[in-house]
Amino acid sequence: MSDCTHDCSTCGQDCKERIAPQKPQLNKNSKIGKVYAVMSGKGGVGKSMVTALLATLSRRIGKSVGVLDGDIIGASMAKSFGIKEKAMGCDKGILPAETVTGIKVVSMNMFLKDESDPVVWRSSLVTSAVTQFWTDVYWGDLDLLFIDMPPGTGDVALTVFQNLPVDGVIMVTTPQELVSMIVSKGVAMTKMLNIPVVAIVENMSYYQCPKCQEKLNIFGESNVDNIAKQYGIEQVVKLPIDRLLAAACDNGAIEYAEEESLSSLVERL
Repeated sequence: MSDCTHDCSTCGQDCKERIAPQKPQLNKNSKIGKVYAVMSGKGGVGKSMVTALLATLSRRIGKSVGVLDGDIIGASMAKSFGIKEKAMGCDKGILPAETVTGIKVVSMNMFLKDESDPVVWRSSLVTSAVTQFWTDVYWGDLDLLFIDMPPGTGDVALTVFQNLPVDGVIMVTTPQELVSMIVSKGVAMTKMLNIPVVAIVENMSYYQCPKCQEKLNIFGESNVDNIAKQYGIEQVVKLPIDRLLAAACDNGAIEYAEEESLSSLVERL
């Protein structure tokens, strides 16, 4: 075009001179095998706990593991792993914190003066921070990187799915019918972007009486198997309501949790 300004960001024309935007590159000193995003359609379903447990179980079977806390506004990974130190850097990039078992973690709380300080940012800053956790953090060599996503299908989800090499999504839900409907939207989004959902994890699926071992459906009958069948998702994991597991997250001791329900999923990642 004769009046082309060569600034494609301000132009809506579909011309042959248009330059495709460059995807953010992983920190040049790092190498990551596979990347999995842990996603939920809404908040409060235990997505972050599932992320921390997946990382913990992966580390137990000898894999080198990292956790990128993509929930910038509601960051919780540092607390789940008992990380207190602030972020530091070296000539290779930002240094992730390392847990007692060797899991590498980057979370927004590591950049705040106090972990209770709010992050009052517009979405452009939030998505930029998530991208920088990919480009600027010196992850080293990892077999697996888990991304703890914020709830929903908004800007961060689009940024991660369109710009990072995500190998698959692990969808987290609870038994309520309303939550299942929202999960269907999340699964549909990943399908639109050609990213496979490798498993659905139904958290708080049931409560098992410690005396008689009867399983009680506190939040109603599960519908997760029907959703998995509808979308062709092969693996479904049902996690019980477990006060000890919740306490482990709250106390920064998730690596000591004894819950093994996700082990079969971890072995396939």
